[in-house]
Amino acid sequence: MTLQSIAIIGGTGAEGGGLALRLALAGVRVLIGSREAQKAADAAAALQKVLADAGHNVAAGAITGMTSDQAVAAADAALLTVPFAAQSSTALALAPVLAGKILIDATAPLVPPHVWKVNLPGGRSAVAALQEALGDSVRVVAAFQNVSAHHLAELDHQLDCDVLVCGDDAEARGAVIELIARIGMRGIHAGPVQNAAAAEAMTSLLIAVNRAYKVKGAGIRITGLGEHG
Repeated sequence: MTLQSIAIIGGTGAEGGGLALRLALAGVRVLIGSREAQKAADAAAALQKVLADAGHNVAAGAITGMTSDQAVAAADAALLTVPFAAQSSTALALAPVLAGKILIDATAPLVPPHVWKVNLPGGRSAVAALQEALGDSVRVVAAFQNVSAHHLAELDHQLDCDVLVCGDDAEARGAVIELIARIGMRGIHAGPVQNAAAAEAMTSLLIAVNRAYKVKGAGIRITGLGEHG
């Protein structure tokens, strides 16, 4: 399964915007979704301008904006990049248009102001809780929790990290891993959606590493895969 279009819910933020740029460069149609159509359209235009100013020749309208429900309905899959506090309410409001689709959830349960401290809700994965709430009609896949938003926006920066991909549906995981490869990273099958707790916790750990070493984009690498890597 090849995903040709992605609705980014939260595409007006740093993580969603950076992923929108990378996906558009890879030839994926990007639909920015927001509660306000004009806000989404403005964000899409700004991202399209970033690509043009950087000398990237992408098609006009490679990134477009519309309301979130319109974006999800029109796309092959959705990518959720909202803050943890808005994760559940945002996704559940879109449940009718998410039915039958893959939802890629990049949520990490960060609780300000101490975002470098692991805080898994109830000791479990926030993404797994969302899969449970949405039911089997939506195939939820956790990915991108450990990718630096700072580096995503630096289009000349090679994304030197792996992406842990967790989900109960192997076909959905495979489609997301193929999408990740298209934007220059390596996706790793990391098991069922419950395992996303490890990736979610790793986000806080990496923020702590960034603080300790005064860097902006620490990432992870999985070793020992040999030819499978």
